Amino acid sequence: MMRKKTIILVLFALATLPSIAQQGDPRATEVWDPEPVVVTPGEGTLPPSDAIILFDGKNLDAWQNEKGEAAAWKVSDGTFTVVAKTGGIKTKQVFGDCQLHLEWRSPAEVVGEGQGRGNSGIIIQGKYEIQVLDSYDNRTYSNGQAASVYKQHIPLVNACRKPGEWQTYEIIFKAPRFKNDGSLESPAYVTVIHNGVLVQNHVEIKGSVAFIGQPKYTKHNLKEPLVLQDHGNPVSFRNIWIREL
Repeated sequence: MMRKKTIILVLFALATLPSIAQQGDPRATEVWDPEPVVVTPGEGTLPPSDAIILFDGKNLDAWQNEKGEAAAWKVSDGTFTVVAKTGGIKTKQVFGDCQLHLEWRSPAEVVGEGQGRGNSGIIIQGKYEIQVLDSYDNRTYSNGQAASVYKQHIPLVNACRKPGEWQTYEIIFKAPRFKNDGSLESPAYVTVIHNGVLVQNHVEIKGSVAFIGQPKYTKHNLKEPLVLQDHGNPVSFRNIWIREL
């Protein structure tokens, strides 16, 4: 008899839980401050209202070469293209945590194979590379194909379009933090969306890009320039903007 009464009481308690939960004041869990800043989204491929424009199709005024001189890459028809052997270019402004939008195009005429085909790179803070490569029907090592964190993370899928077609990267980057003694406090993380497809899902960056050997961290400023790589191939870029986070 006692067991039956216990079961009845438990069932009654469960039945009354929703009404008990609603007896409090819902305003107790409402947060009103701070109020999010209003940002106007861009229409189509246009940037949002709070974006910093790094290339608007007209000039490379936001960029310089590795020596701090005028960038020598070619600007034409709303795009700019790598001029081989002139070296990489970097932003005059420095960035830390950010959202980066960038569109790139490998040459329509296929020349070379593997790493020699439509190769460039987006080197965040001059140290952490997201690979640019014509990976359409072009086999190379998986952690060096398009949208890889170069020699660190293989993309989840290959979302490359055909040579000569424009491709889009959306990159969300969290910069590393360092302690006063130079040791790493927290690593960098990156998310990459390639042509609308998630290919890097908040992966941990293991250190500065390394062609040979293992990557490692070396203390640097919280904000550093964005670099585009000259790998000898005429890769083109357009519609580049960035949001500081």
